[in-house]
Amino acid sequence: MSVKIGNIDLGDFPLLLAPMEDVSDPPFRFVCKQNGADMMYTEFISSEGLIRDAAKSIQKLDIFEYERPIGIQIFGGDIEHMREASEIASAAGPDLVDINYGCPVKNVVCKGAGSSLLQDIDKMVKMTEAVVKASHLPVTVKTRLGWDDNTKNVYEVAERLQDVGIQALTIHGRTRAQLYKGEADWSLIREIKRNPRIKIPIFGNGDIDSPEKAANWRMEYEVDGIMIGRAAIGYPWIFREVKHFFKTGEHLAGPTIDERISVCRTHLEKSLEWKGPKTGIFEMRRHYANYFKGLPDFKPYRMRLVSEGDIANIYSILEEVAEKFANYDPANQLA
Repeated sequence: MSVKIGNIDLGDFPLLLAPMEDVSDPPFRFVCKQNGADMMYTEFISSEGLIRDAAKSIQKLDIFEYERPIGIQIFGGDIEHMREASEIASAAGPDLVDINYGCPVKNVVCKGAGSSLLQDIDKMVKMTEAVVKASHLPVTVKTRLGWDDNTKNVYEVAERLQDVGIQALTIHGRTRAQLYKGEADWSLIREIKRNPRIKIPIFGNGDIDSPEKAANWRMEYEVDGIMIGRAAIGYPWIFREVKHFFKTGEHLAGPTIDERISVCRTHLEKSLEWKGPKTGIFEMRRHYANYFKGLPDFKPYRMRLVSEGDIANIYSILEEVAEKFANYDPANQLA
């Protein structure tokens, strides 16, 4: 049975790309879409930045036809500003608007945004209702289990936000206090999924980093889909590998060196296209280590890639990497 958010048909068990600050930009989304992500989100966008017309926030509204379905994620601590931001985001033409009630970062929380709202569910409900009424698109939410171990209130959150009109809920299996430490706990997510009052899709997020875990947790926690975040950084192949495992119960061979080089180059080219040469080269630097993770003695190449400012030289280094590791076999660690 297909999972639907409004009129958006996501298939029987969608894999979602998480919205990650400074990661989930259009170049990164391009390579994840090519490798099987069913739905993606923008980086989270400040409501204050949107209503002030801040250049960085406005640029994050950029979406492309090949990315669909895609959601624009917004965050903020002021209800009226979130309502206005919802209108601006909706006008940019996404398929849905998502509200971030999960970000645990201090400079977001101290402004009363992100996971801070888990301490004030009444305000969260009012804010969500305002966003739902302001947008002609489906509105979804991403949140956490609660503020800390003593206030895991996401069960109540799920019911109340559904009541004011959200059409899907993604839950990260950690509290705000945990940040990204410890293990994600999906047991409360399963309880919410089993709640007969809940009719909207429930997606699980946190710690999915292998096809086996995706398959096991799909069965164990009964979610409607899985959101993958950090495991996709430098490894967009995670989506196709999980799908292959679902279908066959077997592992798909990992990417070859040629594939790693090719996707890394595509990511770089899209980054240059969207951000211009200076920023495109600079912001790509955070991805090289992940694209070539596991290669023995790769550090000298990484150091050159992250210090090089000339695009032709970067391509030349990538060609060197292709030649150096042409016979590399991850199965037996021979290069």
